[in-house]
Amino acid sequence: MNKLIKYTIIFFSVLSAVCTGAVERSNPMVFGNNRLSIITPTLLRLEYAEGQKFIDAPTLFAYDRSSMLDTAQITVKELGGDCYEITTPALRIWYHADGLPFSTSNLNVFFTLNGKEKKFTNRFILKNNLGGPIETLDRVTKEIPMNDGILSRDGWYMIDDERSDLLVDGWIEPRDTRSHLQDQYCFIYGNDYRAALASLGAISGKVPMTRKYIHGVWYCRYWDYTADEFLDIIRGYDQNDFPLDNIVFDMGWHTNDATTGTGHNGHLNWNGYTWNRELIPDPKALIDSCHARGVTVSLNDHPHDGLRPHEENYTEFIKALGVSDGKTPLFNPADSFYMATFFDYAHRPSEDMGVDFWWLDWQQNYLYPYVPGHRATTLQWLNELYYRDSMKKGKRGAGYSRWGGWGDHRHPIQFSGDAQSNWEILAFEVKLTACSGQGGCYYWAHDIGGFRGNPNPELTARWTQFGALSAALRVHSTKDARLDRRPWISGERETKAMRRMYHLRSELMPYIYSSVWQTHNTMVPLNRSMFIDYGSQKESFSQPQQFTFGDILLAAPITSPGEGPDKIASQKVWFPDGEVWYDFFTHEKQQGDATRQIAKSLDEFPLYVRGGWILPMQPYTPRPATEPLRELVMRVYPAASDADNSFELYEDDGLTLEYLDGRYATTQLRYTQTGNKACVTIEPTSGTYNGQLKSRAYTLQLPAAAPGTQVKVNGKKAKTVTDAATGITTVKVKSAPVQRRTTIEYEL
Repeated sequence: MNKLIKYTIIFFSVLSAVCTGAVERSNPMVFGNNRLSIITPTLLRLEYAEGQKFIDAPTLFAYDRSSMLDTAQITVKELGGDCYEITTPALRIWYHADGLPFSTSNLNVFFTLNGKEKKFTNRFILKNNLGGPIETLDRVTKEIPMNDGILSRDGWYMIDDERSDLLVDGWIEPRDTRSHLQDQYCFIYGNDYRAALASLGAISGKVPMTRKYIHGVWYCRYWDYTADEFLDIIRGYDQNDFPLDNIVFDMGWHTNDATTGTGHNGHLNWNGYTWNRELIPDPKALIDSCHARGVTVSLNDHPHDGLRPHEENYTEFIKALGVSDGKTPLFNPADSFYMATFFDYAHRPSEDMGVDFWWLDWQQNYLYPYVPGHRATTLQWLNELYYRDSMKKGKRGAGYSRWGGWGDHRHPIQFSGDAQSNWEILAFEVKLTACSGQGGCYYWAHDIGGFRGNPNPELTARWTQFGALSAALRVHSTKDARLDRRPWISGERETKAMRRMYHLRSELMPYIYSSVWQTHNTMVPLNRSMFIDYGSQKESFSQPQQFTFGDILLAAPITSPGEGPDKIASQKVWFPDGEVWYDFFTHEKQQGDATRQIAKSLDEFPLYVRGGWILPMQPYTPRPATEPLRELVMRVYPAASDADNSFELYEDDGLTLEYLDGRYATTQLRYTQTGNKACVTIEPTSGTYNGQLKSRAYTLQLPAAAPGTQVKVNGKKAKTVTDAATGITTVKVKSAPVQRRTTIEYEL
């Protein structure tokens, strides 16, 4: 009886498939020389290869071949005449298997955009792209056109990868373009921009977690500092009440060719790997002193000439290479043995002294556009090699270089280049940064204040406000005695304004690092254009001078000079519908679905907190990226109506790759509001990692609460204090185990 039932079910299943035209297909699907891969519900790969010589090796863009949509989410129907209808949860694909490459005549993909069905073909005629990163701002003085990102108001984007090098056993290898004629990645997402970004991660790999100190405060200047002067800079930050996490040694740290002063091809010799002992007699002692003060060290590197004869370890280098003909070997990123030897003799001696990471500078395709014999640009490939080499002894990679194109998001963070110091560039950097994540460039480190130009303390102060809400607050300037971005030397008013922003950066570190974790998981940018979260509102597409910074903050940096003694300037701010927003500095409430012109004096800018969410912060600390979170500060503003919102606080050791093995901790910070009653709940922390605190204290900030508000902590009445200067009512909770739930209840 059981066998009869079984065979009856099989018979009717087959009969049903025949009657409906349903066809069982694998994923990817092969039709002669065509291969269709459905990577996610909104991402297709189209290949055409003679003799079915399809490619499974990764490329610098298509780095992750492991993702493929489960066949349970795919339906295939045979329509007759070698035609098929293939559906995913988001797409309906019509395909005619005519034996020719994918084209407008044999492939149509139907998707939903603005509530209507639209048709995609792989002609790649795109009119409404929403922008992406550019390679560099070198010598740029005003806004320039941006490159494409994957987001478009057309609801789709296509990346042609058919000419790119393959990665075989970890090294680039030219592909056979004679037989493999088509390799296209079609992002077809309609209005679902988050799906598009997730698809980028599915094929190109997720943006990795950065070392936490990368997101701190940097000092950098093109200047020939002595060892004592470097230490004086660190002391200056501490004595003038400014935080600091990382100090960069620009080109003065190393020697040049003393005989010619020039490098290969007659260009200024910017590269070098021998310490300048006249400026820095004992490099290890200097690095140790920086580390003892809680500051990391990075070195500028221009590798385009490799190691030259004037380097102190040149003889050992060429011996290791096996060079015996007396000729100086050229820098050769195409040769794996050369590059391994180069890292051993150029980088390892300084790393053994304690150098934390390298700044790969000036490789943006000026002299060596492409790796010899390959399609990959030198910048693109070096970013990959440098990042790999930085992942030693279990540490996360640490890249710091110009943008190398599709796939370079795997090598954070990016340096935007030598931009001019003027208001136009500041405004463009705001727009560029908000859009760059759409092309995978998630973390820009700009030259705060600009690289070259005339000194302008007001401009630097406004630039600092933007930098406080960027991936890193990093100053830099050219070798000009007038230009020094130490924030306490620009005048009393400017110093006060910048100190407030540096402190803000320090206090926001728990929120920033948790948002970096969100970016790693979702591929949604840290700095994001308004339409990513609010694309259903048409106003979101016309706000280039504002962005959301994570889920909770909205910023519109001021990018024009002010007037009067307080340097008052304004910026237009659009507040999305469905939300209520509060000024971070004044706590003024702004309703959604409105546009306002917000005027601010030099020490503030338009920065708003989303009502109904918990903004995690920390008390000010001079080393914001490494100080343990012993006290969690939570700022909360009321929601527009009843709410139940949760923010995930993320913590790990900030340095190693152990997070990939689950060695991290998360804490849900939940805000609920019903009528006039509100509750903040700190859920028990989940997970463990090396160095984790077992307990912490809490401070709840209620800027919108009236003095004397009744508050209960874990059911018991608690004391509140209202600061006369800020108007913020606070509640202190004594240190408690992080695995214990804490509830704070109060009335609005």
